[in-house]
Amino acid sequence: MDVEAPLWIETHAPTIDDLPQPEVRDRLRRAVDEPMNLVVQGPPGVGKTAAVRALARETHEDPENDLVEVNVADFFGRTKKEIRQDPRFESFLTGRSRMAKRDMINHVLKESASYAPVSGEYKTVVLDNAEAIREDFQQALRRVMEKHHRTTQFVLTTRQPSKLIPAIRSRCFPVPMRAPTTDETKAVLRSVLDAEGVAYDEDGLEFVAGYADGDVRTALLSAQTVATDHDELTMEAAHGALRDIGHDDDVESVLAAADAGDVTDARTAVGTLLDDEGYDGQELLRDLLRVARKRYDGDELARLHRLAGEIDLDVATGTDDRLHLTHLLTEWGTRADA
Repeated sequence: MDVEAPLWIETHAPTIDDLPQPEVRDRLRRAVDEPMNLVVQGPPGVGKTAAVRALARETHEDPENDLVEVNVADFFGRTKKEIRQDPRFESFLTGRSRMAKRDMINHVLKESASYAPVSGEYKTVVLDNAEAIREDFQQALRRVMEKHHRTTQFVLTTRQPSKLIPAIRSRCFPVPMRAPTTDETKAVLRSVLDAEGVAYDEDGLEFVAGYADGDVRTALLSAQTVATDHDELTMEAAHGALRDIGHDDDVESVLAAADAGDVTDARTAVGTLLDDEGYDGQELLRDLLRVARKRYDGDELARLHRLAGEIDLDVATGTDDRLHLTHLLTEWGTRADA
């Protein structure tokens, strides 16, 4: 198992023209010609963040520097030390070790909005999972938006736009993203599989699209799992690779417990999956990473992959799966306790 293989959702990031929903393409095209604050809203996995990145690549000559992404849920789920060491925020927080997290994110936002764009006339600041922003912080955000509206485009992505205060919603143009149809999901899969040179048939596409149930992220991750295991995407291959979906809730509970620092609960859940559900160590490690891709992204996901890479050989050689998986979860839980 290659835990370091690049994810298709990253290597095949869509352009605006690649987005499966014509109404979303139209609204983002309008934002290219006329920069405006946006609320990109829709269910998980429909491609909200991917759409925003596509917009940034289209509008900024230097998107690497003129697109600033802050995942609100991730920000509050990390230790202050990790936030200060994040290269995106390090320069803003040097010498500010006594700040509370809410003050840190507020300071990062103000500083990000205030500096001049590297290219062009404006930059884009994205707040992912904006439903997690507390009301007092939203009031502070409103003031930042008002002060820097000439040089900064603000984009909020959210599953629950009703959690945003009216003063924020009134300053943003809504971009609703619905779950894609089965045919739209199959078109995305077909494009990526062709680019990767992976053989497939229509039954395989139909199976994965149905399995994903309108979640493009899940569809691509599932297709990559099948292709990695079987070198093709057919009905038989997809059914075989994805048959353990019934245990995903249990696997997610392992990650949630470790993430919260409850290593004892995580260890117990691992034991249940190994002893009662028939997992071997490699299968469970593979499923932990697959399920993690739905729960995390960016630095968090990279860190888990790095930890998994450290134990992969030991698990592959069959030396005490429980011990090595528990070590991974303990290391993972250290972040939550730090």
